[in-house]
Amino acid sequence: MIRRNPHARHWRAEPLGDHPAEFHRTWPGYAPTPVHDLPALAAELGVGRVLVKDESARLGLPSFKILGASYAIDRALAGRGGRPRLVAATDGNHGRAVAHVARQRGLPADIFVPRSLTGAAKAAITGEGARLVELDLPYDDVVTAAAAHAEQLGPEGLLIQDTAWSGYTDVPQWIVDGYSTLFEELADQPRPDLVVVPAGVGSLAQAAVRHFRSRTEPGTEPGTGPLVATVEPENAPAIVTSLAAGALTSVPTRDTVMTGLNCGTPSANAWPYLVQGLDVAVTVTDAEAVRAVHDLRRQGVDAGPCGAAALAAARILCQDLCQDLGAATTVLLISTEGLAANPLPGDEDEEDQP
Repeated sequence: MIRRNPHARHWRAEPLGDHPAEFHRTWPGYAPTPVHDLPALAAELGVGRVLVKDESARLGLPSFKILGASYAIDRALAGRGGRPRLVAATDGNHGRAVAHVARQRGLPADIFVPRSLTGAAKAAITGEGARLVELDLPYDDVVTAAAAHAEQLGPEGLLIQDTAWSGYTDVPQWIVDGYSTLFEELADQPRPDLVVVPAGVGSLAQAAVRHFRSRTEPGTEPGTGPLVATVEPENAPAIVTSLAAGALTSVPTRDTVMTGLNCGTPSANAWPYLVQGLDVAVTVTDAEAVRAVHDLRRQGVDAGPCGAAALAAARILCQDLCQDLGAATTVLLISTEGLAANPLPGDEDEEDQP
């Protein structure tokens, strides 16, 4: 499924006023994550270059989520006394990131998860010292349960959720702001013509659209910036469906190996950016994501199925988009996680399949 907006490159967003990258540079062990140049994939796709922003080792965790969680928690705790209990719902990486920051700050944390979450992801969360609450519910309902729990805790509870809804927007926006560090790190890289971002509720995609649609230096005037695309599982097509409907829409979800993208409702904060500034939204199958995991591994890139979904999407998009852009096209794939964050079912100890 593909949804296109031919007017997106003409839309402009207000640039971010804060500087989360300065905050992240104060963290012990901070370093920009690598960008891999993969000529074999460029040849396959018929483009000039394929670059992969590799988030498999970000500040001690195997995904980009720590960027948003760390910055949002810092902002939320500023000027607040006591030792609140952090609460979050997750389908994997966000919850572990919240638990990781909670452990660093000596705070308790309750992390709500769908029972279908992989055993490895559950163990990673409890390994950070958090209390795990498993619910036999879809992800959207787990978010609702976590929010209700935080409200029941009163002043002792602090919800750190990456989904925004009416009345809950500040923390999700700080999370998006934290993600801006990832894109700021691309300043020294070749300018992309197509950027592919895996999307669950759309927060990372919101950060991508804001970054690439708010640039002011020469060569990025309206209509000249890169195409920005999102990729979702075909079993959780919330953004594609919302764009087709022209309004934020919730969809039922089914199991997918891309567990971190198994979300049924886009974030209310992200929606204005996506509906106006996103060029393309595409869905991929589990089989396409799994193939991309193995293909990236052969190229020396550690990518879980959510991160590898960007390559799966590029294979679809480059059948026509990249021909429009030309043979010199530079494609930037945001690989959001390593395989340790989200192992393939039954594949933790297997060798790559042909």
